[in-house]
Order: sequence, then C-alpha cells, then structure tokens
Amino acid sequence: MIRAAIASLALLALSSCGLQPLYSGGSASGVAQGLAGVDVPAIPGRGGWLVRNALNEKLGAAGKTTPAYRLDVRLDESLEGLGVLDDDTISRERFMLRARYQLIDLATGEILLDATDGTDAGIDVVSSEYAVIAAEQTALENLSKDLADRMATRIALTLRAHAKEAAQE
Repeated sequence: MIRAAIASLALLALSSCGLQPLYSGGSASGVAQGLAGVDVPAIPGRGGWLVRNALNEKLGAAGKTTPAYRLDVRLDESLEGLGVLDDDTISRERFMLRARYQLIDLATGEILLDATDGTDAGIDVVSSEYAVIAAEQTALENLSKDLADRMATRIALTLRAHAKEAAQE
C-alpha cells in the first residue's frame, strides 16, 4: 500500500517536471524529419570523412528528405605529448578533435545554430610504432563518433526549439 502511494507520487512529480521526449513520435516526429533534412557537405581530411559519415548515420535515421538545412563543419585535430620520460621520449599522447559548426536554414539563409564541440582521448605510447599508429587511428574513429553524437543532439535540440518558435508565431 505504501509502495503504491510512493510510486504514484513519484509518477505525478515526474509528469509535472516538464521533461519531454526529444524523439516522441519516432521517425515521423518533427525533430526526426528535421534531422533527415540536414545536408552535410564534405569535410576535409580523414577525420572529416569519419565525422561526416557518423553524422549522416545519426541524422538520416528517419530516411532521406529534401534538404532544408545545411551543416557547415570545420574540424581541428591535434595530437600533443603529455608524459615525458627521463630520456625525453613521450609516454602518453592526447588526441583532440574539435568542431566548429553552423546549421543554416536553406530557405532563409538564417544561421540557426553556431556552436563548437570537442572531445579528446589519451593514448599510451609504446615501443611499437605500429601499435601507436593503430591506437591513434582507433582514437580518431571513436572521437569522430562521439563528436557526431554530441553535434546531432545539439542540432536536434535546436530544431525542436526552432519548431516551437515557428508554431508560436
């Protein structure tokens, strides 16, 4: 009896908190359709290719539609040595991937979102040069997916806010 009362109070409190599912309605929702309408032009470099593919995978989950938006992305990759041993060799590297991106409404030319996101990973430098190169490539692949996830979430939030503003006008 007490558990049921507590559970019903918790549900009541949760329903009044104002949280709304971002993708309510599935692939037919306005946000999903908006994401499917985002065109991502080619981004230079291997990291750009990986980020663009990950973005297209995330944004196109609802299928392809006529582009209504364009996402311009500029990437910055950097690799810096962190751990320096007594013999001046590096024992640890930090791989950083940063993106500056703008979401542009193709109908009006308005910039809906101008943002920066980034992610980084630590890499152990070992005696095998092949192992270090493989670790750097794997880090770039993982960072590209993580960055695309962050960007897609921010784009979805922007499209939802833009749709609410348009509905209020």
